[in-house]
Amino acid sequence: MTTTRLNTTFNEIVKGRRSIRKYDTTVKISKEEMHEILETATLAPSSVNLQPWRFLVIESDDAKATLAPLARFNQTQVATSSAMIVLFGDLKTLDYSEEIYGHAVELGYMPEEVKESQIKAIAAHYANMTTEELKETVLIDGGLVAMQFMLTARAHGYDTCPIGGFEKDKIAEAFGMDKDRYIPVMMMSIGKADDKGYQSVRLPVERIATWK
Repeated sequence: MTTTRLNTTFNEIVKGRRSIRKYDTTVKISKEEMHEILETATLAPSSVNLQPWRFLVIESDDAKATLAPLARFNQTQVATSSAMIVLFGDLKTLDYSEEIYGHAVELGYMPEEVKESQIKAIAAHYANMTTEELKETVLIDGGLVAMQFMLTARAHGYDTCPIGGFEKDKIAEAFGMDKDRYIPVMMMSIGKADDKGYQSVRLPVERIATWK
């Protein structure tokens, strides 16, 4: 599989990223390349490696029509992007612990006895978590994978925009998902930029960091 990457260095990727709201509608990202972007993005860390992120890739006209009424003031991104990514956190991600840790054993990353002790300890930990603590955990993990997704997209020559303004209480059910299990983290548009985005400023490190 051949993919085109616009940027080659970390600084180019990070410093060249902009939040883009209008995209070239003639550019479509193939399923194969989107798979590669997602695969790289999910190398992000997560709490006890339970990887609670779930991605809904909305690219068809019908799916975008379903999304549009829920996207509030972000209609340009929906209409012009190659795809809209809705990122959810799975509150039942513990169900995947055997699959994740079992595969680690198969690959020789850990012995079976370590896997068993880890899963037992993780299950006990999650059993004592409140719903709010669990939501906080998956939202933090979701933020980590979201940023990695956007930087990976940039490395592939695409642009993105993180979006928090949408109907979070309706989006899961609109796409046939269990709203009590999957909580929305954010949406992200992705495509080839059709504008340059906006320059923005950041507070200096002296204002935001303290050394002790």
